[in-house]
Amino acid sequence: MATDSSSTAPRLNVVIMAAGKGTRMKSARPKVLHRLGGRALLGHVLDRAVQLSADQAIVVTGHGADQVEAAVQALALPGLQSVFARQEPQLGTGHAVQQALPHLQEGGVTLVLSGDVPLTEAATLKTLLAACAGTRLALLTLDMADPTGYGRIVRQGDEVRAIVEHKDASDEQRKMTEIYSGIMAVPTNLLRGWLARLDNRNAQQEYYLTDVVKLAVADGVAVVAHRIADAAQVAGVNSPVQLAELERVYQGRRALALMEQGVRLADPARFDVRGELVCGPDVEIDVGCVFEGRVELGAGVRIGAHCVVANARIAAGAVIHPFTHIDGEALGVEVGEGALIGPFARLRPGAQLAAEVHIGNFVEVKNSTLARGAKANHLAYLGDATVGERVNYGAGSITANYDGANKHRTVIEADVHVGSNCVLVAPITLGAGGTVGGGSTITKDTPPGALSVARGKQLSVANWQRPVKKK
Repeated sequence: MATDSSSTAPRLNVVIMAAGKGTRMKSARPKVLHRLGGRALLGHVLDRAVQLSADQAIVVTGHGADQVEAAVQALALPGLQSVFARQEPQLGTGHAVQQALPHLQEGGVTLVLSGDVPLTEAATLKTLLAACAGTRLALLTLDMADPTGYGRIVRQGDEVRAIVEHKDASDEQRKMTEIYSGIMAVPTNLLRGWLARLDNRNAQQEYYLTDVVKLAVADGVAVVAHRIADAAQVAGVNSPVQLAELERVYQGRRALALMEQGVRLADPARFDVRGELVCGPDVEIDVGCVFEGRVELGAGVRIGAHCVVANARIAAGAVIHPFTHIDGEALGVEVGEGALIGPFARLRPGAQLAAEVHIGNFVEVKNSTLARGAKANHLAYLGDATVGERVNYGAGSITANYDGANKHRTVIEADVHVGSNCVLVAPITLGAGGTVGGGSTITKDTPPGALSVARGKQLSVANWQRPVKKK
């Protein structure tokens, strides 16, 4: 690849076409913002620019431009500068890249990608850039059994001589099966001149980017093709059906990669990762589980069926029983070694559980720390609480942490036993080793080792007559 005169590193401009409306999506959302694997289609394409260490990405926007540009600005794209070019109206792919011209850095190579083609691999693009080598026009191509709708590669021997759009192709040309993917790498300085010479004399009266091929041929510039066999890498999204099909391809590849690392998936077809999942050895994941954000699973972790886990770290040997919902959001959730969670438990942001903690069915924990061996096994709520070692927290008990305006903290020291159906009105501290009698509403601190009971005296009225419904 050619080098810029002011730098030893080759410059790489990535132009991403993201101006289309996506009418067949039947949605008010711009097509490139529809999600695959929990991330916008355009986000996947921008990730490739990051992986290629591009100098900049020029995103060509049009339909829903404000939404698209705001979404890009909200993404974490380490080391990548993103700029925008508006295409209004949309007059073809060549016209789209023309709008990026003022932003292209001199020298080096421009890589043209589509914002609705999310699964192109970085390794494939690196090979394409190597084929370009800063001097040639390099096209990413694919053989398709049914190439309907795609531009055909016209060759003379091994040399590429033209790309003919489907609507402009002859009957003989439509029989060709090698198609252009929409992805090309081209020397930037040559691209400038070719874009200036494009015209719209075709069936659609649009400016086709593919016409740069015939211009390159006319100028004696070599046109090469990097042909791949993996259709998913160049598949675009134009409808909800196509989005769903690509989602399963994406998830299937994630599942395969995890299994090759040693993860046991009960059924790779019933598994979804919508972020980053990092697994230690001997992890087992049952069917129907969804992982979002960043999730780390330590050695020997077992995830039961139909769990949703987001932004959490689960330490070695922990078991997450079926139908558990864990979502750490920005604060994260920590689950310690050997902990048992669920079934039907909910861990919310800021839940920090130490080793061997037990959180049982229909227990909710939010912004609370539970020390080693603490247990809340049934139908309970712990919010804004600090729970000591070996605490036993009874069924139906809650921390009343909100006074209508502010949140307050509950401290439960080591070895406290809280009976069933208790209300702990924060701010409050339960002293170490104490016991709270079932059904108590505790509004004051309790001393260590004491039995604390706060409930109405039981009263029984003999021969009580219930009210009778009036006729």
